[in-house]
Amino acid sequence: MATETEAPSGLQIHPMDQFLVKPLFGGDAINFYTPTNVTFWMALSVLCVIGLLVIGTRGRAIVPNRIQSIAELAYGFVYKMVEDVAGKDGLKYFPYIMTLFIFIVFANFLGLIPMAFTTTSHIAVTATMALAVFFFVTILGIVKNGFGFLSLFWISAAPLVLRPILAIIEVISYFVRPVSHSIRLAGNMMAGHAVIKVFAGFAGVLGVGAIAPVAAITAVYALEVLVSFIQAYVFAILTCVYLKDALHPHH
Repeated sequence: MATETEAPSGLQIHPMDQFLVKPLFGGDAINFYTPTNVTFWMALSVLCVIGLLVIGTRGRAIVPNRIQSIAELAYGFVYKMVEDVAGKDGLKYFPYIMTLFIFIVFANFLGLIPMAFTTTSHIAVTATMALAVFFFVTILGIVKNGFGFLSLFWISAAPLVLRPILAIIEVISYFVRPVSHSIRLAGNMMAGHAVIKVFAGFAGVLGVGAIAPVAAITAVYALEVLVSFIQAYVFAILTCVYLKDALHPHH
């Protein structure tokens, strides 16, 4: 370890530092009530959702402005997705899925702003949303179908001798859902931002000759823009799939 009189040597890149949770107003202690960079950017995402879906559409003009057009496109996109995947019965729960989708979209895109914090890169955030979906669809399935919900794990189309084995696999797969649901989103967002930070470190070291790292940053950043939308879509469509299983558990 270098002493105070020694200068650091070598390439110093810390791509994971950007994911550290820090108090918003300085200090080191973080309690449940402490405003942090996470809560700030989450609150900003919520404000953006309100701005788009509430304030941006309050006029409800026949000829919509740009903000209303974007809101209507998002509304139609998610509505069609819920209808196609979960069926007509799933439209009752459209507001919940719409809220999840728009929040994740804004959280992902705000995280692409330089010096911003990507809230969806933290498992604590994505796991909370995934667990909320898991408990919601599970309780809904039990309330709607009673013991018939257990037919979700009993594959009647399979040979009788294989059904108990497949039932065990289905149960394990069901309870792993919130894990995969949350890690998929957080992992993709974290990986892309870490790669950009690594290339940025190389660009800082090379200075004016950093043509290749800058080109790589540009390419990865463009990919991250696409990934930010795709991951919100994947999270929402998986929620629709789980909702369909809760409403119609019979294979």
